[in-house]
Amino acid sequence: MAANRIVIGLDGSEGSARAVRWCVELARDLGSAIVAVHVFSVPVYEAVPAGFPVAPLDDETIRKELAETLEREWCAPIRDASIPFRSAVEGGHPATVLMEVAEREDARMIVVGSRGMGGFKELLLGSVSHQLAHHARRPLVIVPPPT
Repeated sequence: MAANRIVIGLDGSEGSARAVRWCVELARDLGSAIVAVHVFSVPVYEAVPAGFPVAPLDDETIRKELAETLEREWCAPIRDASIPFRSAVEGGHPATVLMEVAEREDARMIVVGSRGMGGFKELLLGSVSHQLAHHARRPLVIVPPPT
C-alpha cells in the first residue's frame, strides 16, 4: 500500500495552477499530504540589459529563488486549504525527477497539469505529462485544460 502522499509537479503555468486546485480537493477527500515539486533544468543564464546571456547562475541561487516562489506562490492553495505539505526544488528532467520523487516518497499518485497543446505540437515538445503517462510506475492524474 502506498503512503498517504500525493506528488504534484508545479511550474507556475496555468496548467499547474489547475492541477494544484484539483489536488487540494483530492488530498482533502483522501486525508493525504502533498509533496509539491518543481524541477529546473540547468544551466539557466542570467539576462543582462543588452540582451546577451552571461555565465549561468549557480544552482544554489536558482534553487533558492525557485524554492521561495514555489513555497510562497505556487503552494498557496495548499497552504490556504490547511493541507499538510512540503515542497522541493530539484534539478533534472521533469518527468524523471517526478517519478523518482514519487518512488522515494512511496506516493499513492503523481498529479500534473496539461498544457492543452495536444497533437503534433505535443509530440514535438515531448511533454512531461506524455512521458509520465508512458513511464510512471505510480498512478498518474493529468488535469486537463478547461473545455
